[in-house]
Amino acid sequence: MHQNTTADSQATACGAVAIIANRRGELLLHLRDNLPHIAWPDHWSVLGGGCDPGEAPRTTIVRELDEEAGLAVDDLTELFEIRDDHGSGQLITFFAALWDGDETVLPLAEGVKLQFFDPEHLGILTIPAFIRDGIHRYLAGRPA
Repeated sequence: MHQNTTADSQATACGAVAIIANRRGELLLHLRDNLPHIAWPDHWSVLGGGCDPGEAPRTTIVRELDEEAGLAVDDLTELFEIRDDHGSGQLITFFAALWDGDETVLPLAEGVKLQFFDPEHLGILTIPAFIRDGIHRYLAGRPA
């Protein structure tokens, strides 16, 4: 996950994440490494990362999905933005996509694990507050 952490760029730092769902309605989550230099170590999150200088959030999420998990998805939908006020400080653009593959065969390049979870089980996971908020907003807008 790329991170833009210089003091001068903190006000304009941005990133992108993707809420990936399968046809069963489960969400793909990523267990982040437990490293002190990354935002939200040892937390479950969605895949994504920081925008490189001049990079659009849509380009960022396509790059990050490929870099982190060798994942390519069709029909990425831009949802909304949320600032990570208690972590990186970045303004994060949330995207959504459908993917019905087997997460256990993805070549995970960052983090510990990828796993699909039924939304009703998310309450027991340690998830950054802004990611949890984004997931709740996504689920509230999803057709029943």
